[in-house]
Amino acid sequence: MIDNQILDKLGRKTIVTGHYGSGKTEFTVSLAMQLKRLAEQSEQVQTDYDNVAIIDLDIINPYFRSREQREMLENAGVAVYGSVFKEEVTAELPALSANIRAPLESDSCRVIIDAGGNDTGAIVLNQFSKYFTDDETTVLAVVNANRPDTSDIDSAVEHIKAIEFITGLTVSGIVNNTHLLRETTADDVIQGHAFCVRICEATGKSLLCDCYPDGIVDPNELTELSGNLMPLGLYMRPTWLDR
Repeated sequence: MIDNQILDKLGRKTIVTGHYGSGKTEFTVSLAMQLKRLAEQSEQVQTDYDNVAIIDLDIINPYFRSREQREMLENAGVAVYGSVFKEEVTAELPALSANIRAPLESDSCRVIIDAGGNDTGAIVLNQFSKYFTDDETTVLAVVNANRPDTSDIDSAVEHIKAIEFITGLTVSGIVNNTHLLRETTADDVIQGHAFCVRICEATGKSLLCDCYPDGIVDPNELTELSGNLMPLGLYMRPTWLDR
């Protein structure tokens, strides 16, 4: 379950950015599912929001989009907003539904926004900029040190700066999601942690959490990390890709 120290750093609206292959969408879905469980446990955990929603603004990348898990998310009580099409179509048009504004305007709804995979994808955020006030919004950058485009500090920092430039938003938190899918080991997470700490030192940002694939990496092997741990499901990984 998500750590309270992570929860305390998130605004009502959390924008999740990250390069292709970072696991940005997996993080988005896992975060939404865990926040919904917290909302349902309101007697044990104090929460300020009754509802949880995902807004999928990733209309550029045709793979691994939050809305592909619409049925699972909605069955769990997480509302899903994004494409004007409720069902995926073979040649999907990059068209957003007008009802996206509903969760952004609802003070009782916690919103996680799955932004496009790079600065080009993130530009879609600009049409909703009036909703992203500093007092309500947290912008995160998910980093996978095993991806070619963010495998060195300079490239990772440049990616974050490009997103900030194109959107006018400021990334406040770095999410270490260094992984190799089902082959991920504790060492991968630990090495990714060190990598993300260096990014934070270079940018003045803070490390929000270290992610690990639940059921694949034992969190007891990550006790040396100074960051908060967050388990991720494998909601977005079709089993046929692992054969």
